[in-house]
Amino acid sequence: MSRETENTVLDIACEIAERHGIYVVDVEYKKEGKDWFVRVYIDKDGGVSIDDCEKISRELDEEMDRQDPISGQYYLEVSSPGVDRKLKKEREFLYYIGRDVDVKLYKPWNGKKEFRGILKDFHDKAAFVETDGETVKINTSDAVWIRLAFDF
Repeated sequence: MSRETENTVLDIACEIAERHGIYVVDVEYKKEGKDWFVRVYIDKDGGVSIDDCEKISRELDEEMDRQDPISGQYYLEVSSPGVDRKLKKEREFLYYIGRDVDVKLYKPWNGKKEFRGILKDFHDKAAFVETDGETVKINTSDAVWIRLAFDF
């Protein structure tokens, strides 16, 4: 049920976001305690602002009320993916191709469990990351995480 709900919200959110030059990175629909949350993560070149989040949230809230795809109460949250967000879904990996990523593996590759590289491709649940002049295939099941690189 939650995957179906996420896909429905994703379709609605994408239509709204595209009108503003914004990309929907991910949608989550999950229960925390007694409450349900719909979380929509958005991004655009140069990053999103609070104003972008507010605009998408307002329009999405109105459209969700109109279409009423979720029975029961829920809280709607719209935000940027965050600088340390772990990439989880194919949609996210494909969006961030060409960006620097940090990788942490369960087992070492070339003696390293952690490294940085450029995300070159993603398919069949595997990320292809260029590091040290070579492209490495990393099955997502072999990675503790793959996330966007960020220098503080």
